[in-house]
Amino acid sequence: MKNDKPSTVTRRGALRTLGLAGSAALLVPTLVRAQTNGPAPASTVSMPPRDFSPGAPPALYPDPDVLVVDPAFNGIRVFNSTIQRLFTGALWSEGPAWSSQGRYLVWSDIPNDRQLRWLEDDGRVTVFRQPSNNSNGNTFDFQGRQVTCEHLTRRVVRYENDGSVTVLAAAYDGKSLNSPNDVAPHPDGSYWFTDPPFGGQLYEGAPDVAGGPSNTDGRLQSRVGQRVGAGTSKRELPTNVYRVDAKGQVAIAIGANELPGAPNGVVFSPDYKKVYVVANGDLYVGDVGTNGRASGIKRFAEMKVDGVACRTDGVRADVYGNLWCSSNAGAAVGYNGVTVWNAAGALIGRIRLPEVCANVAFGGPKRNRLFMAASQSLYAVYVNTQGAAPG
Repeated sequence: MKNDKPSTVTRRGALRTLGLAGSAALLVPTLVRAQTNGPAPASTVSMPPRDFSPGAPPALYPDPDVLVVDPAFNGIRVFNSTIQRLFTGALWSEGPAWSSQGRYLVWSDIPNDRQLRWLEDDGRVTVFRQPSNNSNGNTFDFQGRQVTCEHLTRRVVRYENDGSVTVLAAAYDGKSLNSPNDVAPHPDGSYWFTDPPFGGQLYEGAPDVAGGPSNTDGRLQSRVGQRVGAGTSKRELPTNVYRVDAKGQVAIAIGANELPGAPNGVVFSPDYKKVYVVANGDLYVGDVGTNGRASGIKRFAEMKVDGVACRTDGVRADVYGNLWCSSNAGAAVGYNGVTVWNAAGALIGRIRLPEVCANVAFGGPKRNRLFMAASQSLYAVYVNTQGAAPG
């Protein structure tokens, strides 16, 4: 799928042509509305370290941490937009999703058992839900309803427009789910979700009851500190990808034996003919069948840049079919952030962040702002494309 745009001479294009020789004159305020205590994160590119806090020195145009790997990326980056840190103070930020009606971003702070909300009107961050049942992945469906994966209760829920909560899936074949992780809505009214075992731990959920895989010797007390009914399950199922249809029927969409490890992030292509699933930090793709199953699963891209493993967790597609993937390079700080791949599986761009990035979402009124949930913080940058799906 081509990403090239028609060539148009503009003021911004002329500035790009001139290069960075005059970039020092293009310093502008970054308008970061960060809520922070303590020093800013370490820089990914420069000395002295880049400072994302309010009142910090202005950033250059173009942002030196938005990297063009392939010229096609020039068409979908915004020359005069810089990365902003909107919030810091979480323990592990995950599952960002954009509400088009409410014009806010919601994301999960899993260990703190809460959902946070960033409000576009004034940049304020509030606690949206607490407790959140150690929620992880979130999305908004085609009717504007929030859908959430909960680690603690091992289920997928939907928040209805009247404020009630519907349990979409909690079991398969009479057995409790492991810990739903990420979810993607389909136009046919179904939801596809991944079910790895990551929530079966003290830090991000509740361990299995005695004898389960995450508590084999029974020494961990899975119900300690939990609400009634929580901490009473154990892992019984393989790590499948499931589809729950509009009638509530749960079926396997991708079997555990079709992937090299537990599934994580999930997203559809813009035409909903393909589904992308993260497994073992790499991205896999399959064809979506009319029977609600995926077939022909194969690796789409090995997440390596310059020989550095940039393992991904969450992924979103834009309207051109590009895949925007979070990047976890660990101690290789300059490779943490986001990698961008075209529909053919070629790397075309990168966004460097000073923290490991877990997940991304497109938002803003025009759905042209990339929000990045990264470890303790939330970052954002405008792009010249739009998210292909709601939320």
